[in-house]
Amino acid sequence: MAISLSKGQKVDLTKSNPGLTKVVVGLGWDTNKYDGGNDFDLDASVFCASAAGKVNSDKDFVFYNNPQNENGSVVHNGDNRTGDGDGDDEQVVVDLNSVPANVEKVAFCITIHDAAARGQNFGQVSNAFVRILNADSNAELIRYDLGEDFSVETAVVVGELYRHNGEWKFNAIGSGYKDGLSGLCRDYGLDIG
Repeated sequence: MAISLSKGQKVDLTKSNPGLTKVVVGLGWDTNKYDGGNDFDLDASVFCASAAGKVNSDKDFVFYNNPQNENGSVVHNGDNRTGDGDGDDEQVVVDLNSVPANVEKVAFCITIHDAAARGQNFGQVSNAFVRILNADSNAELIRYDLGEDFSVETAVVVGELYRHNGEWKFNAIGSGYKDGLSGLCRDYGLDIG
């Protein structure tokens, strides 16, 4: 049975699941009806960061146009442009044993593509979640439902896997950004010009 987390809660992942080496991180969402006339396109992205919370290079920013980090230990499974249907809308596979030693945090984010131009924000998104599955058994280990805490934000850091004393843990973050992907990139040390 999966552990259900609240915002700010941290939980051990590998210590309580001995032998766990590969996980699938599923991200999902629904959009509310609105009369803006534009479709929503939400995107999952991943920042592979140092202990200081900064990426070492552009290769450490994983998303649909850069589907894996440099050594292939973090792989984005592709862009879902509609979010229709149940279950995960986008997935990222993480090989925990292969994540480079200089990467201490693997942060999972959801952004709204072209949000400012389309007049969209996370106040119009519901049922957003992140869940972690054992890649071998497909068993759900951890789930964090974000709730309806957002209004003007156009990007959200939903959670992060992080190393602590040689083990992997998960932190349910749920932190919103009103300046979207550019704000995320700036905070993680990327210059997107």
